[in-house]
Amino acid sequence: MNSDAVDGAERVPHGSTDDPALLDFSANTNPRTPDGVEDAYRDALERSRTYPPDDYPAYRRAAAAYVDCSPDQVVPTPGGLAAIRLTIETTVSAGDPVLVPYPSFGEYAREVRLQGADAEYVPYDRILETDPADYALVVVCNPNNPTGDAYDGDRLLAYADRCRAADTPLLVDEAFLGFTDRDSLAGRPGVVAARSLTKLFGLPGLRAGFAVATGSARERLEIARRAWTLGTPAADVGVHCMDATEFVAETRKRVRDERARMRASLADRFDVHLSDAPFLLLDVGERDVEEVVRRARERGVAVRDATTFRGLDSHVRVAVRVPAENDRLLDVLEDV
Repeated sequence: MNSDAVDGAERVPHGSTDDPALLDFSANTNPRTPDGVEDAYRDALERSRTYPPDDYPAYRRAAAAYVDCSPDQVVPTPGGLAAIRLTIETTVSAGDPVLVPYPSFGEYAREVRLQGADAEYVPYDRILETDPADYALVVVCNPNNPTGDAYDGDRLLAYADRCRAADTPLLVDEAFLGFTDRDSLAGRPGVVAARSLTKLFGLPGLRAGFAVATGSARERLEIARRAWTLGTPAADVGVHCMDATEFVAETRKRVRDERARMRASLADRFDVHLSDAPFLLLDVGERDVEEVVRRARERGVAVRDATTFRGLDSHVRVAVRVPAENDRLLDVLEDV
C-alpha cells in the first residue's frame, strides 16, 4: 500500500444492516447456512487456544476440491476482499494503469488508488473487448455486482488467454460464482481468482475466502499474505461449508427459481436487469431512489441504494432470499 495515497482515499458504501427490525435485502448473502455449522464452530473454538497451522493444509485441500484446482495454488485469506487487496498489493505499483469495470464493486478502484495507481474505468459489459496490453492489471467481476450478469464462459477464457499473451494479470472476482453452475477460472495460468465463502454459505461475519493463482503470482501472494491469516473457527467452518455439496445444489436451485419468480413480478413496475446472481438490479425510473429506500425501510425492509455504484443514478438492488421473505419484499415494493 502506498502511504501517500491513503490520505486521499475514502471508504466505500456497502449494503447490509444490523437493525434486527429490518428484513435485509440490501446485502447479497444467503439467509441459510449448512447444517452442522454451529458444531464446527464450537469445536474450532475449543482449539483456538493455540495458533492454527500457518499452512492451513485442510483448508487448502477443501478449497481445491471446491473450485477444482491444486491445493498448492490456494492462498487462504480472511474473505474475498482480502484476496482482492492482496492481489492488487502484489501486482500494482504507484502510477500504474489498471482496468476496472463499472458499474461494479467499488472496492476495486479504492484498492487501486490505495496503491497510488490509476483506475481506468471500462463498462463491465465491454471489458472483454479491451486490449489488456500496457496495463498492470485487469479486474473482472463474474457475475458482476450490482448487475448480476455473468460473462460468456468461452469469451472470458479467450480474454484470459489474451491477458496472458500480453503479460497482464487478470483478477477475476468470483464472489458470487458459487451460486451458479459455471466453471471457475481458478488455476488458469495468468489468472488470480478471488473467492468468498461468506456469501454462498450465509456467514459474512466469519471472514473466510481464498485466492487461487499459479506460478510467480501464487508465490508472491503466498509470501505477502499475513501469518495466521485465518482464525481457527473461520478455517474449520470454511472446510465444513466447502464440503456441503447438497446445500450448494439446493441453494442454487432455490435462488434460480426465486430470482425468476421475483423478476416476473417486479417487471410490472420496474425495469429489472437480467441476473445470474442472488440479487436483482431494479431501475426505478422517475421515482426518487432515496424515497424508495426510505419507504421500504418504514415497512421493515432494507433495499440497497445502488446509485452509490459508478454510472447508476436511478437504481436499487435487492437480494434473493427465501420464498416467504421474498413475498414480503414484493408486497412492499408494490407500494413504493
